Amino acid sequence: MPLRVPAPAKLNRFLAILGRRADGFHDMELVTTVLEGVEGLTDTLEAEQAASLSLTLAGPCSEGLTVDDSNLVMRAWRLLEREVRRNLPASLRLEKRIPHGAGLGGGSSDAAAALRLGNELYGLGLGEGTLLALGAELGSDVPLFLLGGTVLGLGRGERVFPLHPLPLEPMLIVNPGLHVATPAVFRALALAGYPMPDTCPSLGRGQTPPWRNDLTGAAIWVRPELADLRAELLDLGGEPLLCGSGSSWAARFPEAGQRDDAARSLASRHPAWGIWQAGPGL
Repeated sequence: MPLRVPAPAKLNRFLAILGRRADGFHDMELVTTVLEGVEGLTDTLEAEQAASLSLTLAGPCSEGLTVDDSNLVMRAWRLLEREVRRNLPASLRLEKRIPHGAGLGGGSSDAAAALRLGNELYGLGLGEGTLLALGAELGSDVPLFLLGGTVLGLGRGERVFPLHPLPLEPMLIVNPGLHVATPAVFRALALAGYPMPDTCPSLGRGQTPPWRNDLTGAAIWVRPELADLRAELLDLGGEPLLCGSGSSWAARFPEAGQRDDAARSLASRHPAWGIWQAGPGL
């Protein structure tokens, strides 16, 4: 029987750009919640030992993805092999439900799932510190998925620290089917204007961070259509926040009934969009 692990999406509830570094990256501060249990926004990775390493893609969001060594799942598996200095042949199958280029961290979550799954499948015994270091080599978001829950991210986001659980408000995650390239958004920061480098205030137990994303202006600079979706969510009574570098938006609502009404309204107007509900009342 193959082993199977979920690879959920994530929500950056606070994202501050603190400055550009000499290496070209940006220092950031993030408060991110892994969206465990949100139906339809979770990939699934399966693995079983085999004679050679292979990856099969399936699911509604698999189109256009590659299965060569540039795939983050394959890269994660190769890092495990490098770490233990031996081959780990396996048959992998990834069911993709998180849209890519959507700011929801699907590829990074898949990579984290591969690290956990390979460690378990072959009984490698690698500790959390080793897996976090391998994850940071793969991408800034991968370590937060290894921790799960709500996470403070520093540096490029790869230095992660667990926070007290923060429940989600009644919320919609909406993806209009646009692809937004993260590098293009960061390049546009200088054009759209750097925000004030304000850090997140100290949070007591149960306190939520400011609802803020400093990449919003740059993302709209790259894809002006994103502003239309933000306006539509505002008209429905939501408080929208760009997810990562886009193209998805999260919108929180005062109560679950208002969120549910907004979901029905958006689904009737935009049947091709991805619309997911999160928080209380589900």
